[in-house]
Amino acid sequence: MTYSLGQAAKATGKSKMTIQRAIQKNVISATRNANGSYTIDPSELHRVFDPIPVLKLPEPPPDPALLKQEIEFLREKLAERDKQDADKNAVIDDLRRRLDQEGEERRKTLAQLTALLTDQREPLRRSWWPWW
Repeated sequence: MTYSLGQAAKATGKSKMTIQRAIQKNVISATRNANGSYTIDPSELHRVFDPIPVLKLPEPPPDPALLKQEIEFLREKLAERDKQDADKNAVIDDLRRRLDQEGEERRKTLAQLTALLTDQREPLRRSWWPWW
């Protein structure tokens, strides 16, 4: 079986002009017929251009009873996932609360240490009269 120019274009999803340019540039080998049309070997065409994938026919719809079972199963899985997410959120909230508490404790401790390390006494006031 060989392709004509139009069939080759349909098989690859390219335009006829693209296929013809590839033939003229000797990228694809093809035979020119007496009437001016081209005959292209499929293996030669698909060596250069990928074929369009063949569409699969849709599968028949599954049994409604099976669909109901699957829906119920998925709902159970979703409920489990929601419970896990709630547990994770509770842990995250607890960790955030602890982090905030520790940060506040650190700030208080830093303030206390700063107060201890700096001289907090009032400066001595000297009166001017002993110098006279």
